[in-house]
Amino acid sequence: MTTYERFMRMFRHEEADRIPIIDQPWAGTIRRWQNEGMPKGVDWRDYFGVDKLERINVDITPRYEVKVLEDTDRYQIVTTDWGVTLKNFKELDSTPEFLDYKVDSPEAWADAKARMLMLPDEDRIPWQYLKENYPRWRAEGRFVEAHFWFGFDVTHSWMSGTETVLIGMYEDPDWVVDMFNTYLDRCIALFQKVWDAGYHFDAIFWEDDMGYKGRTFFSLDMYRELLKPVHTRAVRWAHDHGIYAHLHSCGDVMDFVDDLVGIGIDCLNPLEVKAGMEPLTLKKKYGDVLTLHGGINAVLWDDRDAIVSAIEETVPILKENGGYIFSSDHSIPNAVSLENMKAIVAAVKKAGKY
Repeated sequence: MTTYERFMRMFRHEEADRIPIIDQPWAGTIRRWQNEGMPKGVDWRDYFGVDKLERINVDITPRYEVKVLEDTDRYQIVTTDWGVTLKNFKELDSTPEFLDYKVDSPEAWADAKARMLMLPDEDRIPWQYLKENYPRWRAEGRFVEAHFWFGFDVTHSWMSGTETVLIGMYEDPDWVVDMFNTYLDRCIALFQKVWDAGYHFDAIFWEDDMGYKGRTFFSLDMYRELLKPVHTRAVRWAHDHGIYAHLHSCGDVMDFVDDLVGIGIDCLNPLEVKAGMEPLTLKKKYGDVLTLHGGINAVLWDDRDAIVSAIEETVPILKENGGYIFSSDHSIPNAVSLENMKAIVAAVKKAGKY
Protein backbone atom coordinates (compact mmCIF):
# COMPACT_ATOMS: atom_id res chain seq x y z
CA MET A 1 0.00 0.00 0.00
CA THR A 2 1.04 3.62 -0.50
CA THR A 3 1.39 6.19 2.26
CA TYR A 4 -1.76 7.90 0.98
CA GLU A 5 -3.75 4.68 1.20
CA ARG A 6 -2.49 3.94 4.73
CA PHE A 7 -3.31 7.44 5.96
CA MET A 8 -6.77 7.45 4.43
CA ARG A 9 -7.58 4.14 6.07
CA MET A 10 -6.36 5.41 9.43
CA PHE A 11 -8.52 8.53 9.12
CA ARG A 12 -11.49 6.35 8.19
CA HIS A 13 -10.75 4.03 11.14
CA GLU A 14 -10.08 1.08 8.90
CA GLU A 15 -7.25 -1.44 8.88
CA ALA A 16 -4.41 -1.26 6.35
CA ASP A 17 -1.38 -3.45 5.63
CA ARG A 18 0.30 -1.71 8.58
CA ILE A 19 0.09 1.57 10.46
CA PRO A 20 1.79 4.61 8.87
CA ILE A 21 5.21 5.56 10.27
CA ILE A 22 6.35 9.18 10.15
CA ASP A 23 8.47 11.44 12.34
CA GLN A 24 10.80 14.45 12.50
CA PRO A 25 14.49 13.77 13.26
CA TRP A 26 16.59 16.72 14.39
CA ALA A 27 19.35 18.01 12.13
CA GLY A 28 21.88 16.57 14.58
CA THR A 29 20.10 13.22 14.44
CA ILE A 30 20.47 13.11 10.66
CA ARG A 31 24.16 14.03 11.03
CA ARG A 32 24.65 11.25 13.57
CA TRP A 33 22.98 8.67 11.34
CA GLN A 34 25.19 9.71 8.45
CA ASN A 35 28.28 9.35 10.64
CA GLU A 36 27.05 5.88 11.61
CA GLY A 37 26.49 4.64 8.08
CA MET A 38 23.44 6.22 6.44
CA PRO A 39 24.56 7.57 3.05
CA LYS A 40 24.59 11.33 2.67
CA GLY A 41 22.09 12.67 0.18
CA VAL A 42 19.63 9.86 0.87
CA ASP A 43 16.18 10.72 2.20
CA TRP A 44 16.09 9.17 5.68
CA ARG A 45 12.54 8.01 4.98
CA ASP A 46 13.74 5.96 2.03
CA TYR A 47 16.64 4.55 4.04
CA PHE A 48 14.39 3.26 6.82
CA GLY A 49 11.47 2.36 4.57
CA VAL A 50 8.90 4.56 6.31
CA ASP A 51 6.10 6.75 5.00
CA LYS A 52 6.31 10.08 3.24
CA LEU A 53 4.07 12.96 4.26
CA GLU A 54 4.53 16.33 2.57
CA ARG A 55 3.31 19.74 3.71
CA ILE A 56 2.60 22.85 1.67
CA ASN A 57 3.56 26.16 3.29
CA VAL A 58 2.48 29.70 2.47
CA ASP A 59 3.78 33.04 3.74
CA ILE A 60 1.37 34.98 5.97
CA THR A 61 4.02 37.03 7.79
CA PRO A 62 3.95 40.84 8.08
CA ARG A 63 7.25 40.74 6.21
CA TYR A 64 9.19 42.89 8.59
CA GLU A 65 12.83 43.37 7.67
CA VAL A 66 15.04 40.33 8.17
CA LYS A 67 18.58 41.34 9.07
CA VAL A 68 21.61 40.24 11.07
CA LEU A 69 22.32 42.44 14.08
CA GLU A 70 25.29 40.53 15.49
CA ASP A 71 27.34 37.56 14.28
CA THR A 72 29.86 35.68 16.44
CA ASP A 73 31.49 32.26 16.38
CA ARG A 74 28.81 30.94 18.75
CA TYR A 75 25.60 32.76 17.82
CA GLN A 76 23.85 35.15 15.47
CA ILE A 77 21.27 37.75 16.51
CA VAL A 78 18.69 38.41 13.80
CA THR A 79 15.33 40.05 13.24
CA THR A 80 12.57 37.95 11.67
CA ASP A 81 9.77 38.68 9.24
CA TRP A 82 7.40 38.35 12.23
CA GLY A 83 9.09 41.28 13.99
CA VAL A 84 10.93 39.17 16.56
CA THR A 85 14.59 39.53 17.55
CA LEU A 86 16.19 36.11 17.97
CA LYS A 87 19.52 34.86 19.21
CA ASN A 88 20.25 31.76 17.13
CA PHE A 89 23.03 29.56 18.47
CA LYS A 90 25.24 27.81 15.92
CA GLU A 91 25.40 24.48 17.70
CA LEU A 92 23.32 21.76 16.08
CA ASP A 93 19.83 21.34 17.54
CA SER A 94 20.03 24.40 19.76
CA THR A 95 16.96 26.38 20.77
CA PRO A 96 16.85 30.10 19.87
CA GLU A 97 16.56 32.73 22.57
CA PHE A 98 13.72 35.21 21.99
CA LEU A 99 15.05 38.66 22.86
CA ASP A 100 12.38 41.13 21.75
CA TYR A 101 8.95 41.37 20.14
CA LYS A 102 7.88 44.26 17.91
CA VAL A 103 4.17 43.36 18.06
CA ASP A 104 3.55 43.78 21.79
CA SER A 105 0.39 45.95 21.85
CA PRO A 106 -2.87 46.44 19.95
CA GLU A 107 -1.32 49.48 18.25
CA ALA A 108 1.69 47.51 17.05
CA TRP A 109 -0.65 44.74 15.94
CA ALA A 110 -2.58 47.19 13.73
CA ASP A 111 0.60 47.81 11.73
CA ALA A 112 1.42 44.09 11.52
CA LYS A 113 -2.13 43.25 10.42
CA ALA A 114 -2.04 45.85 7.66
CA ARG A 115 1.22 44.36 6.40
CA MET A 116 -0.20 40.83 6.52
CA LEU A 117 -3.16 41.93 4.40
CA MET A 118 -0.97 43.75 1.93
CA LEU A 119 -1.21 42.56 -1.67
CA PRO A 120 -0.06 40.87 -3.83
CA ASP A 121 -0.83 37.39 -2.58
CA GLU A 122 0.71 35.50 -5.45
CA ASP A 123 4.29 35.74 -4.22
CA ARG A 124 3.21 34.37 -0.83
CA ILE A 125 2.54 30.98 -2.44
CA PRO A 126 5.44 28.71 -3.58
CA TRP A 127 4.05 28.14 -7.07
CA GLN A 128 7.33 26.97 -8.62
CA TYR A 129 7.97 24.52 -5.79
CA LEU A 130 4.49 23.07 -6.21
CA LYS A 131 4.90 22.82 -9.97
CA GLU A 132 8.17 20.93 -9.55
CA ASN A 133 7.17 18.61 -6.69
CA TYR A 134 3.41 18.12 -6.42
CA PRO A 135 3.03 15.78 -9.44
CA ARG A 136 5.76 13.50 -8.05
CA TRP A 137 4.18 13.44 -4.60
CA ARG A 138 0.91 12.28 -6.10
CA ALA A 139 2.54 9.79 -8.49
CA GLU A 140 4.38 8.22 -5.55
CA GLY A 141 1.29 8.05 -3.35
CA ARG A 142 2.39 10.46 -0.65
CA PHE A 143 -0.02 12.08 1.82
CA VAL A 144 -0.21 15.87 1.38
CA GLU A 145 -1.21 18.42 4.01
CA ALA A 146 -1.70 22.18 3.93
CA HIS A 147 0.37 23.64 6.75
CA PHE A 148 -1.89 26.21 8.37
CA TRP A 149 -0.37 28.71 10.82
CA PHE A 150 -2.73 30.22 13.39
CA GLY A 151 -3.90 30.06 16.99
CA PHE A 152 -2.43 30.61 20.44
CA ASP A 153 0.91 28.85 20.01
CA VAL A 154 2.28 30.52 16.91
CA THR A 155 0.94 33.92 17.99
CA HIS A 156 2.70 33.88 21.34
CA SER A 157 5.85 32.12 20.20
CA TRP A 158 6.55 33.81 16.86
CA MET A 159 4.99 37.27 17.13
CA SER A 160 4.15 38.64 20.57
CA GLY A 161 5.60 36.55 23.41
CA THR A 162 3.95 34.21 25.90
CA GLU A 163 3.32 36.70 28.71
CA THR A 164 1.94 39.35 26.38
CA VAL A 165 -0.55 36.98 24.76
CA LEU A 166 -1.66 35.32 27.99
CA ILE A 167 -2.22 38.70 29.67
CA GLY A 168 -3.97 39.92 26.53
CA MET A 169 -6.32 36.91 26.60
CA TYR A 170 -7.44 38.08 30.05
CA GLU A 171 -7.28 41.88 29.79
CA ASP A 172 -7.90 42.55 26.09
CA PRO A 173 -9.36 39.39 24.53
CA ASP A 174 -10.72 41.18 21.44
CA TRP A 175 -7.16 42.08 20.41
CA VAL A 176 -5.83 38.55 20.83
CA VAL A 177 -8.80 36.93 19.12
CA ASP A 178 -8.31 39.30 16.19
CA MET A 179 -4.74 38.02 15.88
CA PHE A 180 -5.95 34.41 15.96
CA ASN A 181 -8.59 35.08 13.32
CA THR A 182 -6.39 37.18 11.05
CA TYR A 183 -3.79 34.41 10.93
CA LEU A 184 -6.51 31.93 9.98
CA ASP A 185 -8.10 34.29 7.45
CA ARG A 186 -4.78 34.65 5.64
CA CYS A 187 -4.23 30.89 5.61
CA ILE A 188 -7.70 30.26 4.22
CA ALA A 189 -7.33 32.93 1.53
CA LEU A 190 -3.96 31.64 0.34
CA PHE A 191 -4.73 27.94 0.54
CA GLN A 192 -8.00 28.49 -1.31
CA LYS A 193 -5.89 29.86 -4.17
CA VAL A 194 -3.65 26.78 -3.98
CA TRP A 195 -6.71 24.53 -4.03
CA ASP A 196 -8.35 26.39 -6.90
CA ALA A 197 -5.14 26.02 -8.91
CA GLY A 198 -5.54 22.23 -8.72
CA TYR A 199 -3.02 21.52 -5.97
CA HIS A 200 -5.34 19.60 -3.69
CA PHE A 201 -4.28 18.34 -0.28
CA ASP A 202 -5.64 15.59 1.93
CA ALA A 203 -5.76 17.43 5.26
CA ILE A 204 -4.96 20.69 6.94
CA PHE A 205 -2.38 20.55 9.72
CA TRP A 206 -1.59 23.20 12.29
CA GLU A 207 0.47 23.56 15.46
CA ASP A 208 -1.26 25.01 18.48
CA ASP A 209 0.56 23.95 21.64
CA MET A 210 -1.98 24.64 24.38
CA GLY A 211 -0.36 22.69 27.19
CA TYR A 212 2.87 21.98 29.00
CA LYS A 213 3.79 19.43 31.66
CA GLY A 214 0.71 18.43 33.61
CA ARG A 215 -1.59 21.26 32.57
CA THR A 216 -2.76 23.73 29.93
CA PHE A 217 -1.67 27.35 29.50
CA PHE A 218 -5.22 28.57 30.08
CA SER A 219 -8.54 27.27 31.36
CA LEU A 220 -11.10 25.26 29.46
CA ASP A 221 -13.53 28.17 29.79
CA MET A 222 -11.00 30.52 28.19
CA TYR A 223 -10.38 27.99 25.41
CA ARG A 224 -14.09 27.78 24.72
CA GLU A 225 -14.54 31.54 24.65
CA LEU A 226 -11.47 32.68 22.71
CA LEU A 227 -9.84 29.91 20.73
CA LYS A 228 -12.40 27.19 20.13
CA PRO A 229 -14.42 29.31 17.65
CA VAL A 230 -11.24 29.84 15.60
CA HIS A 231 -10.43 26.13 15.61
CA THR A 232 -14.02 25.42 14.63
CA ARG A 233 -13.74 27.67 11.58
CA ALA A 234 -10.61 25.87 10.43
CA VAL A 235 -12.20 22.45 10.85
CA ARG A 236 -15.31 23.57 8.99
CA TRP A 237 -13.20 24.88 6.09
CA ALA A 238 -11.37 21.56 5.85
CA HIS A 239 -14.54 19.48 5.99
CA ASP A 240 -16.24 21.73 3.43
CA HIS A 241 -13.40 20.75 1.09
CA GLY A 242 -13.82 17.07 1.87
CA ILE A 243 -10.52 16.78 3.72
CA TYR A 244 -9.36 16.17 7.29
CA ALA A 245 -8.31 18.43 10.18
CA HIS A 246 -5.05 17.39 11.89
CA LEU A 247 -4.08 19.27 15.08
CA HIS A 248 -0.68 19.24 16.77
CA SER A 249 -0.81 20.34 20.41
CA CYS A 250 2.12 19.61 22.69
CA GLY A 251 1.76 19.32 26.45
CA ASP A 252 -1.07 17.93 28.53
CA VAL A 253 -4.33 18.82 26.77
CA MET A 254 -6.38 15.91 28.14
CA ASP A 255 -8.95 18.37 29.54
CA PHE A 256 -9.56 19.81 26.07
CA VAL A 257 -10.05 16.58 24.11
CA ASP A 258 -13.83 16.37 24.56
CA ASP A 259 -14.13 19.82 22.99
CA LEU A 260 -11.64 19.04 20.23
CA VAL A 261 -13.58 15.95 19.26
CA GLY A 262 -16.80 17.93 19.52
CA ILE A 263 -15.73 20.46 16.88
CA GLY A 264 -14.66 17.68 14.53
CA ILE A 265 -10.88 17.43 14.89
CA ASP A 266 -10.01 14.26 12.98
CA CYS A 267 -6.48 13.62 14.25
CA LEU A 268 -4.58 14.68 17.36
CA ASN A 269 -0.79 14.78 17.66
CA PRO A 270 1.69 14.31 19.39
CA LEU A 271 0.03 12.82 22.53
CA GLU A 272 2.99 13.84 24.67
CA VAL A 273 3.27 11.08 27.27
CA LYS A 274 5.99 12.80 29.30
CA ALA A 275 3.68 15.81 29.74
CA GLY A 276 0.73 13.79 30.96
CA MET A 277 -1.14 12.61 27.86
CA GLU A 278 -2.69 9.14 28.08
CA PRO A 279 -2.85 7.54 24.60
CA LEU A 280 -4.49 4.30 25.77
CA THR A 281 -7.20 6.23 27.62
CA LEU A 282 -7.80 8.32 24.51
CA LYS A 283 -8.01 5.19 22.37
CA LYS A 284 -10.58 3.63 24.67
CA LYS A 285 -12.74 6.76 24.83
CA TYR A 286 -12.36 8.25 21.34
CA GLY A 287 -10.88 5.47 19.22
CA ASP A 288 -13.81 5.31 16.84
CA VAL A 289 -13.87 9.05 16.04
CA LEU A 290 -10.36 10.45 16.65
CA THR A 291 -7.23 9.29 14.86
CA LEU A 292 -4.30 9.25 17.28
CA HIS A 293 -0.84 10.26 16.08
CA GLY A 294 2.26 9.79 18.24
CA GLY A 295 2.08 8.79 21.88
CA ILE A 296 5.45 6.98 22.05
CA ASN A 297 7.67 8.66 24.64
CA ALA A 298 10.67 10.27 22.89
CA VAL A 299 12.68 10.02 26.15
CA LEU A 300 12.86 6.24 25.67
CA TRP A 301 14.23 6.21 22.15
CA ASP A 302 17.90 6.02 23.14
CA ASP A 303 17.22 2.88 25.21
CA ARG A 304 16.59 0.10 22.70
CA ASP A 305 15.06 -2.38 25.12
CA ALA A 306 12.79 0.23 26.70
CA ILE A 307 11.49 1.68 23.44
CA VAL A 308 10.95 -1.70 21.78
CA SER A 309 9.08 -2.85 24.89
CA ALA A 310 6.91 0.30 24.81
CA ILE A 311 6.12 -0.28 21.14
CA GLU A 312 5.20 -3.91 21.73
CA GLU A 313 2.93 -2.95 24.63
CA THR A 314 1.11 0.04 23.16
CA VAL A 315 1.02 -0.21 19.36
CA PRO A 316 -1.15 -3.37 19.22
CA ILE A 317 -3.80 -1.53 21.27
CA LEU A 318 -3.54 1.83 19.49
CA LYS A 319 -3.77 0.23 16.03
CA GLU A 320 -7.06 -1.59 16.71
CA ASN A 321 -9.63 -0.86 13.97
CA GLY A 322 -7.28 1.67 12.37
CA GLY A 323 -7.08 5.22 13.62
CA TYR A 324 -3.41 5.32 14.58
CA ILE A 325 -0.27 6.89 13.06
CA PHE A 326 3.08 6.03 14.61
CA SER A 327 5.66 8.62 15.64
CA SER A 328 7.44 9.83 18.76
CA ASP A 329 5.53 12.17 21.04
CA HIS A 330 7.60 15.09 19.81
CA SER A 331 10.54 14.45 17.46
CA ILE A 332 13.63 12.24 17.20
CA PRO A 333 16.52 13.62 19.30
CA ASN A 334 20.18 13.15 18.44
CA ALA A 335 20.55 10.63 21.28
CA VAL A 336 18.94 8.05 18.97
CA SER A 337 21.56 5.97 17.15
CA LEU A 338 21.19 4.53 13.67
CA GLU A 339 20.92 1.02 15.08
CA ASN A 340 18.27 2.07 17.58
CA MET A 341 16.23 3.66 14.81
CA LYS A 342 16.47 0.48 12.75
CA ALA A 343 15.24 -1.52 15.73
CA ILE A 344 12.39 0.94 16.33
CA VAL A 345 11.18 0.80 12.74
CA ALA A 346 11.40 -2.99 12.69
CA ALA A 347 9.44 -3.23 15.93
CA VAL A 348 6.74 -0.87 14.66
CA LYS A 349 6.36 -2.71 11.38
CA LYS A 350 5.95 -5.95 13.29
CA ALA A 351 3.60 -4.66 15.98
CA GLY A 352 1.72 -2.40 13.56
CA LYS A 353 0.97 -5.04 10.95
CA TYR A 354 -2.65 -5.99 10.35
